[in-house]
Amino acid sequence: MTTSEPTYHVIGIDHVQLAMPPGPEAEARARAFFEDLLGLPRVPKPPELAVRGGCWFELGSAKVHLGVEGDFRPARKAHPALAVSGLDALCRRLDASGHPTLRTEDVPGKPQWYVNDPFGNRIELLPA
Repeated sequence: MTTSEPTYHVIGIDHVQLAMPPGPEAEARARAFFEDLLGLPRVPKPPELAVRGGCWFELGSAKVHLGVEGDFRPARKAHPALAVSGLDALCRRLDASGHPTLRTEDVPGKPQWYVNDPFGNRIELLPA
């Protein structure tokens, strides 16, 4: 049996989607965390998707989309990992804002930090 080179290649991740509870108060909390603290600007969702609620935050290749789930449960293990320049400063800001960070080194020599978004979704932060 002969194998041939595939005619396709995965070249990257376009965005990560997390869930959030419904409502304008949840969207305000998402904006305060992802835009005001993490520095990811909120971008408009296409009109046909905006009616579903939720928020999109994007800066360059870092794209986090939050979609509404009526029976919302936070992602406690699955998570996006964001590469951050000035990570120590961001961790201090998150800690001071009531979003405690946790430093680990699950992979020896590769420190990482974790923080929960306002809904309990796990976010990993790595030095850029």
